[in-house]
Amino acid sequence: MPITGKRATAAAAVAALTLTLVGCSMDTTAPADARSDARSDGRSLKNPTGTVQASTVTPDTPVDCEKAKCIALTFDAGPGKDTPRLLDTLLKERVPATFFLLGKNHVVRYPGVVKRISAEGHEVANHTWTHRRLDQLNRAEIHEELSRTQEAIARITGREPTLMRPPQGRIDDEVTEVSKELGLAQILWSATAKDYSTNDSALIEKRILKQAGRDGIILLHDIYDGTVPAVPGIIEQLKDRGYTFVTVSQLLAPAQANPGEVYRP
Repeated sequence: MPITGKRATAAAAVAALTLTLVGCSMDTTAPADARSDARSDGRSLKNPTGTVQASTVTPDTPVDCEKAKCIALTFDAGPGKDTPRLLDTLLKERVPATFFLLGKNHVVRYPGVVKRISAEGHEVANHTWTHRRLDQLNRAEIHEELSRTQEAIARITGREPTLMRPPQGRIDDEVTEVSKELGLAQILWSATAKDYSTNDSALIEKRILKQAGRDGIILLHDIYDGTVPAVPGIIEQLKDRGYTFVTVSQLLAPAQANPGEVYRP
């Protein structure tokens, strides 16, 4: 069932996501560790790999997240009907974000929105084709879920994503192997509003602000009614707290996300 189905189904799926990450024993790499390793290898922001091109929402010079108080805003399971309004807000505030896009019923339904996300300098990433739990699939099915979305995004933007987010955060060795084959790093998160469970924008804002921290990765969904209206307040409050918004790749720079590796603050 696509994620645009009944809210009860979506809520159950994303509720399981929160439980998955509690006590998770998988090996993960924190953004600060990725940056440290890259600097030890001689990479710098003056000559980084995997950087996002200059755009209408990113700064003219690279952000050094060793010095700046960085945080990454990410959106899953879109694009949807409210994504253009979200993009208007991000453009006005000059805030870059990372969009983990669903292929079926989303990328193929809103190709113009996908093109706009990319053109305005946001990071376009993979959230599978139909939002099936990858750890419950065989190798061929995992490959299809990821590769179909890779191809669909590439047809629109001209490039394949280098990042993916597994539905419900569910990962196993086979998911990791296929992700590595397809050139995809696996990106988890540190803050979630559980916006699948409420249309209360004030509550969504409150939950994110409570969990926000340096080098954090915020998980929101631009397909739920209360989320997009909450974004202006989240941005305003976090800017007031001294945060600099970056994409996930910018958060890791000068490191480049390694295919197959799992990143989590």
